Amino acid sequence: MFQQRHRRHYTQAFLFAFIGLFGIVGQTWALSFVYVANEGNNTVSAYSINAGTGALTEVAGSPFATGPAPRSVTVSPNGAFAFVANNGGGVSAYTITPSTGALTQVAGSPFAAGSNPNSVTVSPNGAFAFVANQGSHNISAYTIAPGTGVLTQVAGSPFTTGIGTSPASVTVSPNGAFAFVANKGSDTISAYSIAPGTGALTPVAGSPFIAGPSPYSVTVSPNGAFIYVANSNSMGSDGVSAYSIAANTGVLTPVAGSPFATGGASPNSVTVSPNGAFAYVANSESNSVSAFTINAGTGVLTPVAGSPFTTGAAPFSVTVSPNGAFVYVANWISSNVSAYSITAGTGILTPVADSPFLTGSFPYSVTVTPDLAPAPVPAVISIPTLSPTGFILLALMLIVAVAAQRRRFF
Repeated sequence: MFQQRHRRHYTQAFLFAFIGLFGIVGQTWALSFVYVANEGNNTVSAYSINAGTGALTEVAGSPFATGPAPRSVTVSPNGAFAFVANNGGGVSAYTITPSTGALTQVAGSPFAAGSNPNSVTVSPNGAFAFVANQGSHNISAYTIAPGTGVLTQVAGSPFTTGIGTSPASVTVSPNGAFAFVANKGSDTISAYSIAPGTGALTPVAGSPFIAGPSPYSVTVSPNGAFIYVANSNSMGSDGVSAYSIAANTGVLTPVAGSPFATGGASPNSVTVSPNGAFAYVANSESNSVSAFTINAGTGVLTPVAGSPFTTGAAPFSVTVSPNGAFVYVANWISSNVSAYSITAGTGILTPVADSPFLTGSFPYSVTVTPDLAPAPVPAVISIPTLSPTGFILLALMLIVAVAAQRRRFF
């Protein structure tokens, strides 16, 4: 009886450990995909991500056709749809096959926009899409049909950027309350409040706000407290402008010490890691990506040790994977994507094995789907970072350990 009771206890312990192990696998092996807008051959390249290494593998059927001169690609927060701003005209929309990452054009795509669409973003609730039209100096706003991804322009769209000209980039705050636009032609940032039910845009008091030379990219920190702007005509000290956001109004106030030097020339793109700890900037004329730590209370940027880091030729776009583990950079001239792992705690970048990865011609924008969940903070070892072989070996070790314990009671 004693032996049977202990055998049963060890068997139960093994089953719980086994289920727990593969429960972790199920959480961390969710497929995540990278999409790259290739301006030169009117396509979007799609890749699956190796969750352990960050390496990219092109998915079956890639690249997928877009409209003329695609310059921006984004994915809806639920990972169901991808949208592409075609600088030659229109916005392409796709459904994403969850198991493969393959793209299928939405009925009616591409959808009409203003002149020379240069950037597209989706609101955090997935209800609205916004497009910066560089040629017509305005912002198109759309509702997104939840089941199909079809775009319908909201009443009053497109919305003027006022005295702001050549809007190159648009983003939305994490709470969905505000939209911000980088106006390359007028060295300003336009700010809008977003009507929750309709997606209509209303300029914020004092908008547009002064930026650096030729602002080309704008992003918001995950806590919604700060925005960062890459000033593309900068050759040094004025590379990134930083602002605090008034929570109730969306009014922008420059952060102390802004603008910040990138250590590179012509910063074209800026992004912030999901945990809000780091900012990364692609410097198109110096073939590098700058890395900064972000002061959580003030928004001040401090260069990371070793920054800037080498990229391919003419990096035009930079993004961070949603789990905060990897950085991807689209290199326009070398037609590839550089991939890096991020050192936790420091933000230092290390090239991923086999990086860079080939794309289509002249990749202009890169994004990652939001379905790679943040990895939990490990207590002793980081099981989610094990390779598939590592998981198998760990499972075998558990089996052997339990078998050995059971034999002691026979």
